[in-house]
Amino acid sequence: MTVLITGATGLIGKELSKVCISKGLKVHYLTTRESAIVNEKNYKGFLWNPSKNEVDNNAFKDVTSIVHLAGATVAKRWTSSYKKEILDSRINTAQVIYDALEKIDHKVSHFISASGISIYPPSQTKLYTEESTEVADDFLGKVVTVWEAAADKFNKLGIDVAKVRTGVVLDNEEGAYPKIEKPVTMGVGAALGSGKQYLSWIHLVDIVGVYKYILVNGLEGVYNAVAPTPVKNKTLTKKIASRYHKNIWMPNVPSFALKLTLGEMSTLVLDGQLVSPAKLQQTNFIFKHANIDSALDELISKKKDN
Repeated sequence: MTVLITGATGLIGKELSKVCISKGLKVHYLTTRESAIVNEKNYKGFLWNPSKNEVDNNAFKDVTSIVHLAGATVAKRWTSSYKKEILDSRINTAQVIYDALEKIDHKVSHFISASGISIYPPSQTKLYTEESTEVADDFLGKVVTVWEAAADKFNKLGIDVAKVRTGVVLDNEEGAYPKIEKPVTMGVGAALGSGKQYLSWIHLVDIVGVYKYILVNGLEGVYNAVAPTPVKNKTLTKKIASRYHKNIWMPNVPSFALKLTLGEMSTLVLDGQLVSPAKLQQTNFIFKHANIDSALDELISKKKDN
């Protein structure tokens, strides 16, 4: 099997590529930089330029599945121009692939797209499953809605579509976790806002496992890629502190201060969703880190080993 991965140099893409290759799959990936092209037996890069709707059609040779992870990070201040980049990076990249497949002979039968749990409205009490139809009335709700619409379009080409609504991915090196951990280890950790907002999270190992599971089993539809046990911001902060033998003595960081500092982007840390991976569990997917204690133990022990 040959799989094409966009965003293959990102946090999830790098690990997914390694796992696919270790399982005997061939990986093609798309890049905008010629210097980033590798041409190995099971790992080959191809050029594309989404802004010009250009892609090397050789990337699709023998490909049966596409994992679409490309998209600008939302963890950067949301200026008007950057908000446009967030949207365009998701819509335009999918459109380039769609346009190419529409014009060539290919073997692609499965399109797996990244998505986000931020499609669900913030809530401290409502448990969202894949059956939930509520959509957040904010920027991130709009982003995920158009993101998923771009993926659903591939159905018109007779291609099965899966959408992976991803929670906060926990990893030692990148993403949210190092930013949460650092002030705690420095002795100045504090809960954010009320501290009662839920973090629906997933360990990097498990999100990679979800993509591999959906890929290998040919699954389609929406899947919430989160661990079964969301955790409140205040609880997570205390759990990290206890592992480093630190006290949480500072008061919560006020919501108004975060809004002044981060602007509209403050929703990432002040709002939260209580999300269930019900559909994944029904397929018998097994999480390696189903609870936050297991995830933190692995993250911290790995950091200490390094």
